[in-house]
Amino acid sequence: MTKIVPNSPKAWLLAARPKTLTAALSPVLIAAALALPTLLHPAGSDSPIGPSNALVTPPFGGIEGGLIALLCLLFAALMQIAANFINDFFDFRRGTDNEERLGPERACQQGWVTPRAMKIAIGITLALAAATGLGILFVASPFFALSAPWLIGMGAACIVFAFLYTTLLSYCGGGDVLVWVFFGFVPVLGTYYVLTGTLSPDAWLLAAATGLVTDTLLVINNYRDRDGDRRSGKRTLIVVFGERFGAYFYLLQGLAGVVLAACVAPKAAVLYIIYIYAHARTWRKMCSIRTGRALNGILGRTSLNMLFFTVLTVVAVLLK
Repeated sequence: MTKIVPNSPKAWLLAARPKTLTAALSPVLIAAALALPTLLHPAGSDSPIGPSNALVTPPFGGIEGGLIALLCLLFAALMQIAANFINDFFDFRRGTDNEERLGPERACQQGWVTPRAMKIAIGITLALAAATGLGILFVASPFFALSAPWLIGMGAACIVFAFLYTTLLSYCGGGDVLVWVFFGFVPVLGTYYVLTGTLSPDAWLLAAATGLVTDTLLVINNYRDRDGDRRSGKRTLIVVFGERFGAYFYLLQGLAGVVLAACVAPKAAVLYIIYIYAHARTWRKMCSIRTGRALNGILGRTSLNMLFFTVLTVVAVLLK
């Protein structure tokens, strides 16, 4: 057990789990890269580049678009931190986090943060995320006035499902679907839409690809915890379908994500060899370890692989 002064800055940093921010920021970065041509050549310019099928055509360009992209990044980061706090608090209260836990140490379980302080932090972080979301609408208005209810609803859904994941859906096999939706489709399509006013086929493909690759993080978590989850009644897909399913589910999601992303930028598809090689090596190592805390190293490598995927996708999109 790591010795940390309760409620100290270091305790809160560990509770926020900054290593997980890659999963939150990657979809926004990918969407921003895809939107860059529109930001550089906004509607009304003499460039032929622009959103030909735009639902709304925002006339802002680089400065406003850059500010919106930064606000989208901030919203994603705050929601990820809030989700980590929610997960920490409710798993502690439910007794899921205990001495048999194989994953990284949790703040409430270890006494680094009191449950009362964690509840307050959840409220503050969600309030900051909501304010950031409204800031996006303010900068983008009045061009998204008609879409504002949908965008507000999307932000509210992020908050609602952050609670539902920990308290309900992760216990009945719904975690993977939530990752596909809220780490793939929602951030990629939402960011791309507020930057360009359009939902292009490329954005849909990259949203699906990002969700699949990001879900490999959840899969390795559930693969590592499958025995403890089974004892606690947490029915993840790996608990239901078994270890072998979990291993191939991990492998195939990463490969499927690459195929979808390569369809967006086929001329730069060769770049993904780097990710495929790293992903396959990590999978083989995971299969050789199979159980225990040693799989935490696979979690770290999976996060690094996802960073590779993000960088490669950004470069591929810019080169297409």
